[in-house]
Amino acid sequence: MADYILALDQGTTSTRAVAFNRAGVPVASHSVELKQYFPKPGWVEHDATEIWQAALACCRAVIGEVGLENIAALGITNQRETTVLWDKTTGNPIHNAIVWQDRRTADKCHELEAEGWGEKVRARTGLLLDPYFSATKLAWLLDNVPDARAQAEKGALAFGTIESWLVWNLTGGAKHISDATNAARTMIYDISKQSWDTELLARLNIPENLLPQIVDVSGELAEVVPNVFGKALPITGLAGDQQAAAVGQACFQPGTLKSTYGTGCFVLVNTGEAKIASKHKLLTTSAYRLGDTHAYALEGSIFMAGAVMQWLRDNLGLFEDTSETAVIAASADPQSGVVLVPAFTGLGAPHWAPHARAAILGLTRGAGKAEIIRAGLEAVAFQTYDLKAAIVQDLAQADLRLPDVLRVDGGMARNDWFLQFLADILEMRIERPPVTETTALGVAYLAGLGAGLYSSFEEIAENWRCDAYFEPKMGADERNARLETWVRARDQVLAAAEGDL
Repeated sequence: MADYILALDQGTTSTRAVAFNRAGVPVASHSVELKQYFPKPGWVEHDATEIWQAALACCRAVIGEVGLENIAALGITNQRETTVLWDKTTGNPIHNAIVWQDRRTADKCHELEAEGWGEKVRARTGLLLDPYFSATKLAWLLDNVPDARAQAEKGALAFGTIESWLVWNLTGGAKHISDATNAARTMIYDISKQSWDTELLARLNIPENLLPQIVDVSGELAEVVPNVFGKALPITGLAGDQQAAAVGQACFQPGTLKSTYGTGCFVLVNTGEAKIASKHKLLTTSAYRLGDTHAYALEGSIFMAGAVMQWLRDNLGLFEDTSETAVIAASADPQSGVVLVPAFTGLGAPHWAPHARAAILGLTRGAGKAEIIRAGLEAVAFQTYDLKAAIVQDLAQADLRLPDVLRVDGGMARNDWFLQFLADILEMRIERPPVTETTALGVAYLAGLGAGLYSSFEEIAENWRCDAYFEPKMGADERNARLETWVRARDQVLAAAEGDL
């Protein structure tokens, strides 16, 4: 009996395929690094064709190792908000994909805010007016790629986020779909009505014929055509990366909390049937949709987490491998006063300052690479603290309490020094599961549920295990002093973005 699930995890910096067994243990994997393009300051792009080719290579490598006959189904998870527009006839993208980190439409968002659209967007989509989301990226493509709008009006083009693009290619163009969690990140999807919002589409001049059909996160969603892998393979799971990670962390009950530390950092708390309207600039989004069950979540998005360490490595050459950073950070002077505010592509929640730019403050002659590396790791924890403070206040609206435990995953979750500092700053127990690539694991669970390998979320939750935990050790005086230093530095960056410095 085929009892492996193939998970395709298409991220911001790499594409990975993993085969999991029913116990949620990875049995084979393959990954390909993804190149990013930076045509202008604040602009970030991917080549969607490169993404498709990498996805094929990763899946074929894993299939070659475990055998297609042993794979029950395929699940796909993806970097959200990244926007692709392609020709339906040729299947070719008409422009590079515009990545979620891209800030080119900041002025458009300010224009919409000035027109009074901010409250409508928040009420209907649960999102804030920000270039982070897909809608203004899509509008930009229609307005700036030659002949794009004319082709769109004729129905010759298709829009999708990355999962939609991959499904289109895997099915030979037979399926143009998006799941509810990805649709909820476009800024043109009404999360209450669970449909595209015609008024927002009209304001942005986006033809509805561009848009994919919305489907559940699990079920018989599509089928890979035989010529791709050698025989047909059902696609039974789709979810945006952060919602997939929440499934992988078994965050099925209201109040359960996870934080993923990949390229960015994304803190997500399940709020169940309560669609909480954030008063602290968090996002109200879909946790999952499955039949008549639609669970919501509050989410805080940090644009730069692992990407901070990538910048310190690639642009400054401060280390060769991220595995070194825990030892280097431990060797740094803890009283150096160096603070890194990683607003390389603006600051996300709860500040939403797209024009903010990064800064390193508190440098002295005694500061060196160790202090800067430590400051980079600390910055991710400090930003998580900002999110925690906002989440606590928003949850109170629904009589929900933040748990004492935070489940973590992603590449940075393998750094013990970082997790101890995170526990100290948040004053929370941090728990790390054996599999830190819970994004891939979560969509494997969804695909397994859709293929009948699991009967319920409760059965999936039984697989979750804690591999390591970190308890707060830092004294209150030191914690408060460090937080005060962070707030001063962060507020200087925000003031500079507003022209107040």
